[in-house]
Amino acid sequence: MKVVIAGAGNVGVSIAQELLASGHQVQLIEQDYDLVARLSEEMPEASWLAGDACEVSVLHRATLAEADVVVAATGDDEDNLVVSLLSKQEFAVPRVVARVNHPKNRWLFNETWGVDVSVSTPHLLTALVEEAVSVGQLVRILQFAEGQARLVEVTLAEDSPARSAALSELRLPRDATVVAVLRSSRVIVPRGDTVLEAGDEVVALVTDASEEELRTVLVGRSLP
Repeated sequence: MKVVIAGAGNVGVSIAQELLASGHQVQLIEQDYDLVARLSEEMPEASWLAGDACEVSVLHRATLAEADVVVAATGDDEDNLVVSLLSKQEFAVPRVVARVNHPKNRWLFNETWGVDVSVSTPHLLTALVEEAVSVGQLVRILQFAEGQARLVEVTLAEDSPARSAALSELRLPRDATVVAVLRSSRVIVPRGDTVLEAGDEVVALVTDASEEELRTVLVGRSLP
């Protein structure tokens, strides 16, 4: 898989290192020529291009039309939006992932701007904190498709209506799917006969329409 990353700061470089370790082809675009000169020696296994990723000519040089994924990872939200839009509209990149630096700008990062998936560090940290300390509450972890679909997690409380029930016995909403059950540091791939226990961390994929119904099934109460 060819991945093009715009921005060679700490975030962009970390992503590149992880992808390279997994055997993917990675190209980084960075407008700081001195930084490119230094990092290209430290990471020779990656392809490097010095230039402004907001310029179409630079993206042409990066052969963006051949990319499977573009990651807009600069420290500037405006630049990330421009890169995302150009990637999708000018080069028809199948998947565009964009970094959101300022939480107030998150609403802009949607399909209108060519963004398939947006990542906001503050929102992710909040979700992880809630996931770690919340029992009996449905916590949103990651959103897709402009928020119409999302991963949610709930740690089953002792009084959960789903406790001691098999998944096949639960009236799960049509548009919700349990994708994993975490129990005592063990990951269980859910099946119809999987029986849930108090303390289980249940991870599910839901839509806007099914989230509250799933909350009722697993938690037993809706939001006030």
